[in-house]
Parts: sequence; C-alpha cells; structure tokens
Amino acid sequence: MQGKTQDFSEIDQVKEGIIVLKNKSLRGILMISSVNFSLKAQEEQNAIIFQFQNFLNSLDFFCQIVVQSRRISVRGYLDKIKEIELKQQNPLLKMQTADYREFIKQLVTNNTILTKNFFVVVPYFPSETEIAKESFGFFKKKKVFEMTEEDFQRDKQQLLQRMEFVVLGLMRCGLKSIPLTTMEIVELLWSVYHPKEVEEGHYPEFPSDLIA
Repeated sequence: MQGKTQDFSEIDQVKEGIIVLKNKSLRGILMISSVNFSLKAQEEQNAIIFQFQNFLNSLDFFCQIVVQSRRISVRGYLDKIKEIELKQQNPLLKMQTADYREFIKQLVTNNTILTKNFFVVVPYFPSETEIAKESFGFFKKKKVFEMTEEDFQRDKQQLLQRMEFVVLGLMRCGLKSIPLTTMEIVELLWSVYHPKEVEEGHYPEFPSDLIA
C-alpha cells in the first residue's frame, strides 16, 4: 500500500524553530560543534569525560544524540576549476589546472570523503497532551488534546529552558551549541529522506514563509 511520507512521519509541523509531533509533544534541535578528542592530552581527555558525565547525570529528561554522516559533493568545486581552466591564457598554467582538476576528481572517485554533523534533540512532553482513553466495553476511544496557540507558546518556553540547560552543560565540555531555525530543521529533515540528492548538492526550493 502506497502513501505519502507524511503519513508515516510522527511530525505534524515545524513552527518557530520547534518540531510539533502529532501527539502534540515538542522537539528542539541543537547543532553541536566537535572537538578532536584524540589530539587532546590525557588530562584534557579526562576533564572532558568528567564534565560530560556530570552533564548526563544532571539531566532529569532524556535527550537524543544524532550523528549524521554525509558524503561531500565537490561537483561545484570541480566546475569552478573547469571555468578557471578555460579562461587560463598561459598554456602551462592551463595544463596544471587541468591536472589538478583530474587529481581531485580521481581522489573523490577512489575515496569516500565524509562530513559529520552532530545534533542533540531535546524533547518536551506537556501533561495535557497525554491521550485520554475512554472505555466502551471491549473497545477504547482515543481522544487527543488539541494544542492552542497559547498552549504552544507556554510549552515552547519550557522547551527553550531545557535547551538552554543543555547548551550550558555542553559548554562546560568545550562544545558550542546553536538551535536550528525552522528552515534549517526543514532542510535537515528533507536530507534524511533524500540522502542521494543531498550528496549531489541538490536541494528543493522551500516556501519563503519558512522563517527562523
């Protein structure tokens, strides 16, 4: 049976930098910087591990850590080198530019070059959104709470407080965090379902009303 992707997704909408799920719970996404842990001295490594343990122990809610690996597309870079090659007047420099372009092309062909992005997904579950069950004999009817704009703004503030707590905790580990905007969240979700297009550097034109 065929259906739209939205039919299988738990996401209802992305609004004001917040993901609203179909059960009306909220999610915020933080993009996290990375550190080259292996290049740190032993004392620095121990300090980072200690701080990260303290951060995890301080949480009274769960978080999801997501690592996204993506192949790097160099098609645009190769096209620019090709343009430089065609405009080059010096025969020697023209040949060197062509050789360099071919070298990069072979390097990418023979080796998989990946980039990694790190995210922390922070949840918030409003108690009002719990599904109330009404029993009718052997059958149960589910009643889902409808979120108003006032409910959303109130719950959003609670989620933002959690996200700020995570930012401060990771900062003690030497990691920087920034919340994703609505557009960035939409692009991230689209890339999850269209990895091949992303590898080739293709993104669709998103509606202009998707603002931060």
